[in-house]
Amino acid sequence: MAAPVPPFTHETAVQKVRLAEDGWNSRDPERVSLVYTPDSEWRNRAEFVHGREQIVQFLTRKWAKELDYRLIKELWAFTGDRIGVRFAYEWHDDSNNWYRSYGNENWEFGEDGLMHHRYACINDMPMKASDRKFFWPLGRRPDDHPSLSDLGL
Repeated sequence: MAAPVPPFTHETAVQKVRLAEDGWNSRDPERVSLVYTPDSEWRNRAEFVHGREQIVQFLTRKWAKELDYRLIKELWAFTGDRIGVRFAYEWHDDSNNWYRSYGNENWEFGEDGLMHHRYACINDMPMKASDRKFFWPLGRRPDDHPSLSDLGL
C-alpha cells in the first residue's frame, strides 16, 4: 500500500498517523528519517533539527536515552497538506525511572507525501512502573491495542 499524499481525507490522515506511529515504534532512526524531506525542519521541545542527517542523530540520541519506548499517536485534526496529532509514549531511563511523555505535533507535507515541517511540544510525567499502560512487545502496536482515547489519555 502506498503512503498517503495530500490532500488528506479523514481516512488517509488516520492512515498517515498510524504509519508514523509504526515507524517511530521501530526505533530505527534511518528508517524514520526517510519519511521526511532531505531538508526537513523540526522543532522538538527546545531543539531545532535540520535535515535527515540531524534527524538520524537526534533519534539515535533519543532512543539511547528513552529505553523500552512505546508510542501511540492519534489524529487530532487535518486539512489539505497538514495534520495535527496528539500522542503519548512510555519509556524508562537507565536508572529504571519510568515516564509517560505527552505531546502534540503539527505536520506539513509536500505533494510527494514527505513531511517537510514537524513542530512537537512534549511534557514528561514521571510515573511508577505499575502505572504503565503500554505493554505490547517492542515494535508495532497491535491493531487490537486500545488507542489513547480508549485508555483515557
